[in-house]
Amino acid sequence: MKMKFGALVVDGRGKIGGHVASKNRAGAYLRTKVTPVNPQTSSQLEARSRFTTLSQAWRGLTADQRTAWNAAVGDFSKTDIFGDLKSPTGSNLYQRLNNNLLVVGQSTISVPPTPSAVLTALIRALTIDVGTGDSYSLALGSSVPAGTSMQLWATPGVSPGVNFVKSEYRLIQVEAAASTSPVDFQAAYEAKFGIPSEGQKVFVKIVFVNNTTGQVSTPQEASTLVVST
Repeated sequence: MKMKFGALVVDGRGKIGGHVASKNRAGAYLRTKVTPVNPQTSSQLEARSRFTTLSQAWRGLTADQRTAWNAAVGDFSKTDIFGDLKSPTGSNLYQRLNNNLLVVGQSTISVPPTPSAVLTALIRALTIDVGTGDSYSLALGSSVPAGTSMQLWATPGVSPGVNFVKSEYRLIQVEAAASTSPVDFQAAYEAKFGIPSEGQKVFVKIVFVNNTTGQVSTPQEASTLVVST
């Protein structure tokens, strides 16, 4: 369990004993630890396969290559859940960037990249119509930028009063550079979740990936109520 101390403990994350400390929009909370089921879905198996492949590839790098990755970690530091700046290990950085590349169908890299911008396009509108003229459409402000891929994540249909869905997102589709707007994701969505019911809410998240470095953009999210016309 991770804890941050002040005069008293001021924050905590992780598990201790039979409990888990975490935080959501309502604030910090403590819940009973539940062991999740392991359905071994195709997505889970693919993720584990990528991890295994990259772990083996890391061990196959030369000493000089691993040294270069270890030296590059300061360029990819991130702020942790407590607001403290943390750097990954060289192995973590190699895994992270190359996993991003593999997910969008790009080649892996053995040399750490120089950090560069990740180009994006803004979400303009999201609509899901399951009626006669069924349509699952995500409108963007422009095409997917050159040298960039876009991951499209979505949730199953949930109650319209639900607003916190972090754990519900699943990757359903990848759009290549120059893919035009609007993005049709009906086939991918229904293959993953089936057809949502009218009145349910669906959330969508997009993440852009630099096809050269494996860096990702800040996620953008949108939600819509399912209609039937």
